[in-house]
Amino acid sequence: MKKLLKAYTIPFVGLQDAKHHFEYQIDKQFFEYFEYNEFNDVNIKADLVLEKKTTLLELHFKISGSVNINCDLTNEPYNQKVKSKFKLVVKFGNEYNDEHEDILIIPHGEYEINVAEYIYELIILSMPTKRIHPGVIDGTLQSDILIKLEELSPKDLEEKEKTSEEIDPRWNTLKKLLTDK
Repeated sequence: MKKLLKAYTIPFVGLQDAKHHFEYQIDKQFFEYFEYNEFNDVNIKADLVLEKKTTLLELHFKISGSVNINCDLTNEPYNQKVKSKFKLVVKFGNEYNDEHEDILIIPHGEYEINVAEYIYELIILSMPTKRIHPGVIDGTLQSDILIKLEELSPKDLEEKEKTSEEIDPRWNTLKKLLTDK
C-alpha cells in the first residue's frame, strides 16, 4: 500500500516556477488504504494543477466521476455523481501547521508533498449527507423495503387531524376572528 501513496507524492523542488498538471484515476483500492469501505465501487478522475511560485505553491484540485453506494432508505446500490473543486495554498515556515482548511505550512527543508489525503477528503466531503436512490425520488424504483415503509407510515394521524378539524366548530369561530382584522 505504500506504493499506492508514492504515486501521490509530488517532488516540487526540481520543478520550474510554472503550472504543472497531474492526473489521478481513483478506484476502490485507494479508499481501502484509508480503511474507508462505504463505497461499493469508485470511478473518479482527479485533476491537480500545481502552480509553483517563488515563495509558495498553489494546488488546484478538481474531481469528477461516480461512486457506487447504497441508498440510505432502501439499501439498493446506485451510482452517485461526484464533482468538486478545492484550492490549497502551501507556504513555507518553521514548523508543520495544517490548522487552516485551505492553507498548509510546511517546514523550509521539505522537498515533496503527498496529495492523497487531500483527494480523499475532497471526495468524502463532496458526497451528499443523505444518499437517496434516484428511483426513490422519481418513484420508478420498486423495492420490498419501500412497500414496507409505505405500509408502516403514519397515515392514520393525518386522517384523524382532518376529521377533528371538521368536527369541532369552535375552531371555525376562532378562525373568523383572525380574518376580521
